[in-house]
Amino acid sequence: MTTPLDVLFFWMAFYLYLGGFLLFVLYLGIRNPKVSFAASGLMGLGFAAHTVGLILRWKIAGHPPFAHSFGYISVMAWAAVGAFLVVLWKFKKPILGAFIAPLAFFLMGIASLFPKDVSEQLMPALQSYWLYIHVIITVLGSGVLTVAFGVSVMYLVKLRSVSSKGEREGDRLPSLDLLDEINYRSVTVGYLLYTVGALICGAIWAHYAWGSFWSWDPKEVTSLIVWLFYTGTLHARIQRGWRGKRAAWLSIIGFTMILLSFLGNHVLGGLHAYE
Repeated sequence: MTTPLDVLFFWMAFYLYLGGFLLFVLYLGIRNPKVSFAASGLMGLGFAAHTVGLILRWKIAGHPPFAHSFGYISVMAWAAVGAFLVVLWKFKKPILGAFIAPLAFFLMGIASLFPKDVSEQLMPALQSYWLYIHVIITVLGSGVLTVAFGVSVMYLVKLRSVSSKGEREGDRLPSLDLLDEINYRSVTVGYLLYTVGALICGAIWAHYAWGSFWSWDPKEVTSLIVWLFYTGTLHARIQRGWRGKRAAWLSIIGFTMILLSFLGNHVLGGLHAYE
């Protein structure tokens, strides 16, 4: 049995992201500009192949490629890589790829565990343009928050390196202030997208699909918990001055909660169990 064309592009992106990840790790050790250029190129090619695969899947199915788990996680990885490429273009710090590229590869690995068959017919609740708006904005927000997670891990690694070996040894990584700033900007953008997509548009879609803006569905509850956590994170930073190490840990915990929210959807069931 031949592999569908959209899935072939998915695997192409998967291995390109893997190559970019490995080259970024190599760059972390040798700091050769040619290696970082090659790594960035592989991530860019992977993003292009991923984009083509998603477009093909949309065309084949006749509906957005994120109506089921494989497509949703795949789009989340795509959004994370897109956000990383924007950060790379703005800040010119390819070393960030050593901590963000593996996340894209990890998400693609999770996506590969789910069925990849294209369902040409969606259940009635999914046959709404609110699905497109709700999921697209939510998954883009989650992708940006993935970057915040990767940068936060890098912040803690840099902090430990500076503490144990001195500032000179920590110079391999971007400054703590820059990493903290990228984390803050990523959380702010991701939070705004998540608020509009998961909370506002999700409630409107729920009203049209099930007749109620809120039904205490497990996915709704976990999404609300994630939103409240990131609300508290931004409040702590703006009002309490929580920066640096505290902010990094909050981003790491928040992203972990996003993953648990998605995976818990398959365990707890509920109205979103079809995903």
